[in-house]
Amino acid sequence: MIFRELEIGGVFEVEPEPAPDERGLFARTYSREEFAEHGIDFAVAQASVSFNALQGTLRGMHLQLPPHEEAKVVRCIAGTVYDVVVDLRAGSPTQLRWLGIELAAERRNAVFVPAAMGHGFLTLEDACELEYLISAPYVPAAAVGVRWDDPALGIAWPSEPSVISARDAAFADLDADLVRRLGPGALVPAGIR
Repeated sequence: MIFRELEIGGVFEVEPEPAPDERGLFARTYSREEFAEHGIDFAVAQASVSFNALQGTLRGMHLQLPPHEEAKVVRCIAGTVYDVVVDLRAGSPTQLRWLGIELAAERRNAVFVPAAMGHGFLTLEDACELEYLISAPYVPAAAVGVRWDDPALGIAWPSEPSVISARDAAFADLDADLVRRLGPGALVPAGIR
């Protein structure tokens, strides 16, 4: 596998190295050992899929509160999405920075999202499906989110969403209370109320 660390420390694009032959190809998409060689301590506790029927579907920005934080490997297995990660880690030098990466089934690329990061995506075509490998069980009471268009984050989505769940649309802007809940001793960045 090929690992490329992105602009936010700990976030990696991961691409398989296909072994093609007359049948097609074979490629490894996860190896705990290879992740560890890149400084990533990641073991799978749960796997999930997300199917999205229509182009313009937005999901996010999701995360789980301590002590139930989830690290994830997210791969688009059908279609193409614009995937966004926001650094919400307490004390991180890149706290509140975001990055976007296109995940495409034909490229078979994935993004590794460390714990305590907000995550979401926008589908760029109909019939997109994503596969998640997740480091911790889902705990509904720990699930929170931040509004996808929070001005304090300034995420530059490629287009306005046309489909968004009532839950995701109701997420509030990032506030001081949520920042404090993300980690002990978290300092509230300027511009957050």
